[in-house]
Amino acid sequence: MVRIPRVGLVVNDATLAREVLLDVDRYSKVGPGAPSDLWTPILGPSVLLNMEGAEHAAMRRALGPIFSPRAVRELVRAPGQEQDSRESGATGPLAGMVARLGAGETVDLARVVADQAGAVICGLVGLPPTDTAVRESMAAARAVTGMVRLHRRRLTTTQVAYARRVLGELTASARDAYRRGDESTVPGRMRGLGLSEREAMGAVGAFVLTGTETIQSFVPRLLAIAHDTGWMDRLLGSAGDGDLRRRVVEEALRVTVPTPAMLRSVRTAAVLGGEPVRDGDRIVIATVNCCRAAGGFDPERPVDPDVRHLWFGAGPHFCLGMPLAMAQVEAVLDALASLAAHGRQLVVGRRRPARGVLVPAYQELVLAAPTPDRSRRAGT
Repeated sequence: MVRIPRVGLVVNDATLAREVLLDVDRYSKVGPGAPSDLWTPILGPSVLLNMEGAEHAAMRRALGPIFSPRAVRELVRAPGQEQDSRESGATGPLAGMVARLGAGETVDLARVVADQAGAVICGLVGLPPTDTAVRESMAAARAVTGMVRLHRRRLTTTQVAYARRVLGELTASARDAYRRGDESTVPGRMRGLGLSEREAMGAVGAFVLTGTETIQSFVPRLLAIAHDTGWMDRLLGSAGDGDLRRRVVEEALRVTVPTPAMLRSVRTAAVLGGEPVRDGDRIVIATVNCCRAAGGFDPERPVDPDVRHLWFGAGPHFCLGMPLAMAQVEAVLDALASLAAHGRQLVVGRRRPARGVLVPAYQELVLAAPTPDRSRRAGT
């Protein structure tokens, strides 16, 4: 651990990180320097990002059915997406990706995943997943998360006003769906589950903000790492071996760390890793350092139990949206596996990193799926 001025006490060890995350009596998401400072002015006081105790547990129970395995599959494969690939089972942007790769074209995976994530956002807020709606929803979400800085404990008044306006526009359709009680939409189901309008709108906003960059960042990085380390064929050929695919995906999550840092506020004086902490201290869990300490990408390495799933948190605040994120990952892998099953080898080409984002990501990552004959001639 190390104290950094303007930032806080930074924790770089997985065991200590898990200790903090599990001890909700001493370390809270509500308080000075905690997530509540960032998100309460934008989303209101009743979202999972800034709640503790019995109220937090009740909100999680209420939202649980939204993230059941069946519910997340339906959200990822939402009806109304124009294209459908019967052979791969993919819909929407993923079906278009499979068709183009199958025809010998190249595809920008970063753009495809952004479109897929945007379509899921549209499902969350009750919008039909048109191209315009998808692009606007993604731009709105990234505009807000891109303002967050680790050394800045809260957003400025101007930034808060901007973020509230952006999210207000994005969730207007969610508010309409909630008021109609349309249970074919997520907001309508939230009403049916007993959430108040304020709670439902706060939850929708929180899911849009926290889930968007995670999936958009991770999937292209997963494919790039699998390509660079020689794991691509095993990743895409393992649809029948769920355990192998899971190990590859979780190892890629460990080295990319979709949540690079987590924040907590100290409630009562304590000793953490031999370091005294005081009431009001800010704890910054450097998840990226905790997870990467085990070394480079190696799906065959035994998993350290302290590191396992740490990027999704631990204890009562373990990420409720994890099933939705993993369903989106699985949808992309299933679509690409349909090409691998026909002997097409996925090759990663040009890459360009994204700038001004909260979570490291690719702005562009080009995929190709040459036929076996063309692959041999090209020496790939």
